[in-house]
Amino acid sequence: MKRALAPLVAATALTAAIVGGAAVARQAAPAPVSVPTPARFFPATQALYRNYVAQGKMPGIVGAFGAGDLPTAFIAAGRISDDRDAAAAGPDTLWRVYSMTKPVTAMAAMILIEDGKLRLDQPVGDILPAFRTMRVQLNPDTIESRPATRPITIRNLLTHTAGLGYNIVTKGPLLALYNRRGINPAQLNAALEPQMRTLRAPTLQQFADRVAGVPLIAEPGTRWSYSIGLDVMGAVIEKASGMPFDAFVQKRIFTPLHMTSSYWTVPSGEVGRFVTNYTFVGDNRVPLDPAATSVWRNPPSFPYGGAGLVMSARDYDRFLHMLQDYGTLDGVRVMKPETARLAMSNLLPPGVVFVGVAGATGGTAGPKMGYGAGGSVVLEDAANNNGAGTYGWGGAAGTKAWVNPIRKLRGTIMVNYFPADKWPVQDETLTALRADMARFQAK
Repeated sequence: MKRALAPLVAATALTAAIVGGAAVARQAAPAPVSVPTPARFFPATQALYRNYVAQGKMPGIVGAFGAGDLPTAFIAAGRISDDRDAAAAGPDTLWRVYSMTKPVTAMAAMILIEDGKLRLDQPVGDILPAFRTMRVQLNPDTIESRPATRPITIRNLLTHTAGLGYNIVTKGPLLALYNRRGINPAQLNAALEPQMRTLRAPTLQQFADRVAGVPLIAEPGTRWSYSIGLDVMGAVIEKASGMPFDAFVQKRIFTPLHMTSSYWTVPSGEVGRFVTNYTFVGDNRVPLDPAATSVWRNPPSFPYGGAGLVMSARDYDRFLHMLQDYGTLDGVRVMKPETARLAMSNLLPPGVVFVGVAGATGGTAGPKMGYGAGGSVVLEDAANNNGAGTYGWGGAAGTKAWVNPIRKLRGTIMVNYFPADKWPVQDETLTALRADMARFQAK
């Protein structure tokens, strides 16, 4: 009987912690149990996800929610595509996480800082010589430039304060220059990839060299602007570690955390659990990157540290769980507690304000927000956030992830469609979880 009740007790504590009642979770939580938390203990959240699918908002969705070391609750609905015989979506379904790759890359850099192979305020030019003499755009209407007065640092790459651009936000002649030089470290679908490969650099180091040759939009360390900084960081990691960037991530993060469903290239044998990515034309959903012919089935030009990973909800939850426990999971230490705390703190240079990215990446603009290593940081409790200390980011295809190591809670939401903000999935998920908590409290 005690074992049979364990999932219900765990679910009660888990829901309480997720919606902000960490103290309740500490009082109610039993010792960790091996049985998973059934989704039926989250009826409002399960109903929300089923309604999303029934209303045609998405083919499928998976949420992974955890508190402390209680079993992760996986809540899923729908299928991996609109095909009638498509597999059901679940914890091990594979999703394009796009910019949710950035926190992974950032933590790889933080590991190298812990190892003494990088320093947070070290000039990038120490590692990549092409970055020693950067120039700054005179104004947005020209690519004419002047010499930069300060170097780009590792901190700047981690926090989008390097003055680098991004083809999803950069405009005018600088965007045209980025496009001509193939500075577009991302994949969309197999139809567009051949054209992109004729422009894109064939290696990570050559990509970084090309980036160093275009003007910055601002002096390093003076302005937050969403950028390709984490892609350049991949080249830094490669040089500093002495091994390919993706191999370093595999060795120091994926393998020790037993993240067995995280790929830069989806193996042929795993395509059966890979979702199709869609785009909305009005309210009509159109396949953009079908799994069977996906661009992710072939190796990329190089591993994209800002947008390149395909991952499962289970794997991303393990990554967040490690961060929640300040660097350790299942007795395996990936980084020291002080390294994890630093990574999830506000690392913005003095005077720089985080302004966020509307829609495309899941960034949240507003007061009392900062930016850490590859993700935003909540600096103050508010009714519509997950509490001060929450670190996280989102992906261009709608994925969301957050972890609050103070409250010991975390959440991952997996969907795949453009635009990312087509539906308010994160806000509605938190509302549903609160309803589930209220139901438990009423019993």
